[in-house]
Amino acid sequence: MSSIKQAPSEAHESCNADEYVRLYHQSVTDPETFWLDQAEQIDWEVSPARAASWSFDPVSVRWFEGARLNLCFNAVDRHVAAGRGNDLALIWEPDSPQTPSRSMSYVQLQSEVCRMANVLHGLGVGRGDRVTLYLPMILEAAVAMLACARIGAVHNIVFGGFSPEALAGRMEDCSSRFVICADAGWRGGKSVPSKANVDAALELIEGPVSVLVIRHSGTNIAMHEGRDHCYSKLAAGASDQCPCEPMAASDPLFILYTSGSTGKPKGVVHATGGYAVWVATTFGYVFDYRQRELFWCTADIGWITGHSYVVYGPLLNGATSLIFEGVPSYPDYGRFWEIVAKHSVNIFYTAPTALRSIRREGDDLVRLNDRSSLRLLGSVGEPIDPDSWHWYHDVVGEGRCPVIDTWWQTETGGVMITTLPGAHQAKPGSAGLPFFGVQPQLVDNQGKVLDGIAEGNLCITASWPGQAVTVFGDHDRFEQTYFSTFPGKYFTGDGCRRDEDGYYWITGRVDDVINVSGHRIGTAELESTLIQHHHVSEAAVVGYPHDIKGQGIYCYVTLNAEAGPAEGLERELRAHLRSAIGPIASPDHIQFTSALPKTRSGKIMRRILRKIAENDYGALGDTSTLADVAILDELVSGRRQS
Repeated sequence: MSSIKQAPSEAHESCNADEYVRLYHQSVTDPETFWLDQAEQIDWEVSPARAASWSFDPVSVRWFEGARLNLCFNAVDRHVAAGRGNDLALIWEPDSPQTPSRSMSYVQLQSEVCRMANVLHGLGVGRGDRVTLYLPMILEAAVAMLACARIGAVHNIVFGGFSPEALAGRMEDCSSRFVICADAGWRGGKSVPSKANVDAALELIEGPVSVLVIRHSGTNIAMHEGRDHCYSKLAAGASDQCPCEPMAASDPLFILYTSGSTGKPKGVVHATGGYAVWVATTFGYVFDYRQRELFWCTADIGWITGHSYVVYGPLLNGATSLIFEGVPSYPDYGRFWEIVAKHSVNIFYTAPTALRSIRREGDDLVRLNDRSSLRLLGSVGEPIDPDSWHWYHDVVGEGRCPVIDTWWQTETGGVMITTLPGAHQAKPGSAGLPFFGVQPQLVDNQGKVLDGIAEGNLCITASWPGQAVTVFGDHDRFEQTYFSTFPGKYFTGDGCRRDEDGYYWITGRVDDVINVSGHRIGTAELESTLIQHHHVSEAAVVGYPHDIKGQGIYCYVTLNAEAGPAEGLERELRAHLRSAIGPIASPDHIQFTSALPKTRSGKIMRRILRKIAENDYGALGDTSTLADVAILDELVSGRRQS
């Protein structure tokens, strides 16, 4: 590699308001110079001569074309070469607080990644091969990602809670012949049968597959001679030296499958060079990262948040990143704050769903634990309602930590809209302002551009380095999904409003906008209002066919533990919605439920809620990603009684 470059955390200082204005202006008026400047934080084998070459009609996304780099070198080796090998790279916190935590310095991580890379080479993995990772949240998950990047293999991470069928479908779609799994994982005190699920998945796949098994739980598992390989045995004889494979900036780094409301999951492809620059830059600025701080993103690596802000973003910045195997509720709802105190976490990044579930249990479990190390709090995954924002700021952050909300998607690679600490005044409930290079635009359903204060469909009019480049094996689907609705623009699928200060407020997916008697109401606004009621823990709102209104409003509501009987509360909530939004927001149905149907990553499965609201119980579709399938019976029976 070329001479060692400064990591991003060493290359910029905190961004103030004037600096944001200056940098943002440059990023949209002279993106070529801006992004070539940002690219200097990466160590390139061949430096880029040009930043971008892109078109949205026809669709072609290329960044830093002609340049060469290795992402693993940038995330690990250059920190060792710069004399920071003894700095902590990763800390692993287990599901059970009774199990000891583990950590790896950068030099230890380098050795482990090289061993893993050599083991993969020994199994026949080469440049461009797709390697499926089906792992719990353990240190070896990050090691496996980096090992793939080191040798030029393309990792395809499948969330460890997905079913064998979902795993098989994703492996087949990208023709993956290699899979890395654990014997089993732990989640909320329960064993997750990783290897058994892989065995079941491979019964559905034709052709040879090599399986690399990491011993984690000590569970007794079946090992198939010639197909299954024990990682610890192979690693014991593997060298801890492995050269980095120089990759073209346009070469794929990973495939990540994302589901829509229809059709099979899409294998979104991210390219190496643009993604590296994007996650390095967003991590450094959005989290105002400072050297040797401990960063904790609670996401699973099976999702894009885990890719970008558990592994690649922090390590590119030379940070210490905490990996948590468990859930916020085990062994009790104080688990997050126990970990914060134990490891002196400085920056904490989690989802509103988790915050609401913790808040529901009261403040005592939060206040029992020392949170004085916290400097910055972040939110990701969905719009955070104002009440949860204030609770996060006032109770968790003790009123002294900035709270940043972040809007982005699997397809964007990293944060797109946010407030930057030190530069922007946060508005609870708003995603904030566009990050450098991001050019958002609101349009109506006919594609007419809406200026100033407005509400419409959120599009992005220019490419950015972290943008996905295609759908694996189906570029036509990439074009149809993201660029056909409003030609010449990337359509996010989200509705959004812009206020008088230029702040963006995500109102929910466009298909989550209810048209009631000609009035468009975003479900996010309805849900946010419901959650403001002191007895409501969570809420999900969907539309359903209505003979008179066109669409009616159907609310699913989960109450706080201290809430009394639902009698009378329904009238309160109706009045609450009417008062906060207007008579048009009065719901047609309110169904109280003990829980909402969520994926194992905590996202509400609104598709299922729509079907139940429509009394269409026979078409619930794939429920394999549900964390608790049993909740469906309660929801269906509750609908039939309403």
